[in-house]
Amino acid sequence: MPTRIPIRYPRKRRRESGAAIITALLVMTLSAIMVSGILWREQVQVRRIEDQRLIVQAQWVARGALDWTRLILHTEADTMPTATYLGGLWSTPVARTRLSHFLGGMEGEGSGQVGSTWLSGTVEDAQSRFNLRSLVSNPSPGVLQVNATQLEAFQRLLQVLGINQQLASKTALYVRSGLSHSATRFENASTSGGTAATAQGSPAQGDEYTDNPGIDDDDDDDHRATASLLMTDVSALLDIPGFTPAAVARLRPFITVLPNATPVNMNTASAEVLTAIVPGMTLAKAQTFVAARQTVFFRNMSDVTLALQAADVDGVSLDSSLYDVTTSYFFIHGSVQQERAEVDRTTLVWRDPLVHKTRIVRVEDAP
Repeated sequence: MPTRIPIRYPRKRRRESGAAIITALLVMTLSAIMVSGILWREQVQVRRIEDQRLIVQAQWVARGALDWTRLILHTEADTMPTATYLGGLWSTPVARTRLSHFLGGMEGEGSGQVGSTWLSGTVEDAQSRFNLRSLVSNPSPGVLQVNATQLEAFQRLLQVLGINQQLASKTALYVRSGLSHSATRFENASTSGGTAATAQGSPAQGDEYTDNPGIDDDDDDDHRATASLLMTDVSALLDIPGFTPAAVARLRPFITVLPNATPVNMNTASAEVLTAIVPGMTLAKAQTFVAARQTVFFRNMSDVTLALQAADVDGVSLDSSLYDVTTSYFFIHGSVQQERAEVDRTTLVWRDPLVHKTRIVRVEDAP
């Protein structure tokens, strides 16, 4: 048999074959990386769209819950138009509950999605707090004047809470400075019940200010020269020198900023606020007043007068611009959780004292 001679490939060809294998592996690796990156971006995009859908759905549920709450406020005012008290249906909080419990036993398509939606919320009487807008009054259209009575009340509130009382005058001047650059400076002083009237014609040239006792002239000049923004939230106090985040946090449960000056509801105000707005009332007397209020609410100001006398507070002139037993402004705090999306929203609602219709004033979503 003939002898087979082994075929020997050149060394160069063997090197080229190895390089081709390595190149193919690199190409496959790069392709896998690119494909995985594309898939990851697609997954992120799909997740973002799903999150947006869930947020929009949660917002619509929150809007529906808000409309339902406004209907309760309207209906209860028709039943009890002369008084707003804490025992009313509006003040009943809604614990964290599935949306399906409100809609009944829903079954079929979409029932799983409804079952994953949770609701909770409370309604708060905005006029149970001290309204910083009341620090400035409008004795006539175009005239802004610091209200000395309300200024003293705010000073007492700061004292009760252990905060520097001198910040009260700075706050009043800040509020007035913001109003001087707002259309609401033409609000008619005779307007009541939460509506603001606009003066007819043009105001007198320049804003008129009256001298205000108890306010330093230098501070007054500084605030006139500074065009501050219109105060719409308690957080704006941080723009006033002297207020610290801790002081604002201490004040927040007891103060608010409403679109116009409002009286305090004696049916719902806390002991701290009552101590501030009622001259001669101590915190201990205010707590006694609040305790007596839990058994019976005040239907009119005569009932308030009797309750003040029972709490050993005599000689208080109950001005209707300072005190009342009904409310036009409410805070509606609502939370909606739709799977991984959550909407926490606070809405300020105004209720017409005559026809009891409600109107949304402003909406604030939690960050």
